[in-house]
Amino acid sequence: MSLKEKLRVIIFGSDTPAGKAFDIILLGVIVVSVLAVILESMPGLESRHARFFHILEWVITGIFTIEYFLRIYIAYNRRKYILGFWGLIDLASILPAYLSLFISGYHYLIIVRILRLLRIFRILKLIPFLEEIRMMGIAIRGSLRKILVFLSFVFLLVIILGSAMYVAEGGNNGFVSIPVSIYWAVVTITTVGYGDIVPQTIAGKTIATVIMLVGYAFIAVPTGIMSAEFVRMGKKSITCPACHGRVSPADKFCSHCGADIQGTNPSEGPLS
Repeated sequence: MSLKEKLRVIIFGSDTPAGKAFDIILLGVIVVSVLAVILESMPGLESRHARFFHILEWVITGIFTIEYFLRIYIAYNRRKYILGFWGLIDLASILPAYLSLFISGYHYLIIVRILRLLRIFRILKLIPFLEEIRMMGIAIRGSLRKILVFLSFVFLLVIILGSAMYVAEGGNNGFVSIPVSIYWAVVTITTVGYGDIVPQTIAGKTIATVIMLVGYAFIAVPTGIMSAEFVRMGKKSITCPACHGRVSPADKFCSHCGADIQGTNPSEGPLS
């Protein structure tokens, strides 16, 4: 094999000893990087070991930068990798470090590197778990419009209730403006309840009671929408006995692994 093909097997593959070793080392570097960012945010450690954290951050950033461009160089479809999920995650893992050269404090966003640990599913052959994540993504996309309509209604409601609270409290007791009152309405309707602003008038307490009761109902709506979408997807798909991926009953072969679905029983595996 050429050098490019060898690199492709090592970097993109995890079936060979070299590929698995590369992935495990990479995961170790990611863990060290994330821990360094967390520890650096602690005032006592940051003041005593600022130079160490700075050097470590740029060494790891350099490693990830080289790896990112190597992946682009050896990828079969460079555009697909760059715009794909893993490509965007790899880019996001190095971008904050370079942005910190222009905007102070942005290097703490390096914490997004922890998303690269999702590759552990591929290394440990936990592909069915990745398939479940994919199914969840499909369910979210399928119910996105319904959720957006619901959130639009909530947005309008908190504006109305926040404005009503401002009028009820007369601009006193912390409700100094409509935006502040809307903030209070959002905190209350989501049942967070910081308690930094509390209504004192009878009218204000009445409105607060209504918002609290409505808030519990609102929590259940997105859950119901997502659950209905999962049920709908379950009725329209079966599990491939070879890779456990979800496929259409009308398919002859699995779109994930190529197994013959028509010649197998989804619940019992391959037929004799």
